[in-house]
Amino acid sequence: MKLEGLEYISIENQTTEFPKHFHETFCISLIHKGIEQIDFENQSLFSEAGNISITNPFEIHSNPILDNKSQLKFDTIYIPSELMKNILNGKDIKFINRKIDSGTANSLFIKLINAIDSQNPENIKLYLIQFVDTLKPYSQENEIGYSDLNLSSFHKINSYIENNIQEKFNLSELSKIANINKFGFSKKFKASTGMSPINYILMKKAFSSKKLINSNTELTSIAYQYNFTDLAHFSKTFKRFIGVSPQFYKESIIEKA
Repeated sequence: MKLEGLEYISIENQTTEFPKHFHETFCISLIHKGIEQIDFENQSLFSEAGNISITNPFEIHSNPILDNKSQLKFDTIYIPSELMKNILNGKDIKFINRKIDSGTANSLFIKLINAIDSQNPENIKLYLIQFVDTLKPYSQENEIGYSDLNLSSFHKINSYIENNIQEKFNLSELSKIANINKFGFSKKFKASTGMSPINYILMKKAFSSKKLINSNTELTSIAYQYNFTDLAHFSKTFKRFIGVSPQFYKESIIEKA
């Protein structure tokens, strides 16, 4: 079993709202302190300390802040859909209960992130399989695929963005790829994804840049490499979509080393 793409991040005292976005992975969080709010298209989910919250791949959602004094603290595990499918013997699943209150699941969640921290592949596989098995009763088989994006040219546009992620983009070139006029393109893109093209690009830049950060990374170089105006612009965008500043993320990597 390949564990590529499996990772976790710890967030403490979150005070920044996350705008509409989605993940290409399962996003599974254990709330340690405060109350997390997730707004889906037709539902708001509130998870308090001791709960696990889940978003499915490509599920559009936002994360408002209930109270700046609530000192929200949580850990999040990102599980790629292909890895989840591998664990479940080739079955695609979709979580229908996105809020879980289970002491067993919580315990396995903590064991899993400790195993990831210690970089022990055997323990990671052991606890990951046990954790997913515990979550299965809250899911159903997903027969239609994860992405509900209905923009006909989305995959072509997405590939173009990913292949040129460090470059500057403008709506004219993207609309030409979609073969739609510039103004109609923005409207259709947002209707399909829940995000404006610019915010989508910023989100993709943030997640792409995160992969390049290590204990020796010069953050200013990363900022200019991805064509941000300056380090402040990069930091603001990174925190907006990742939840922590790039400096905090870098320091967390140093602590784990």
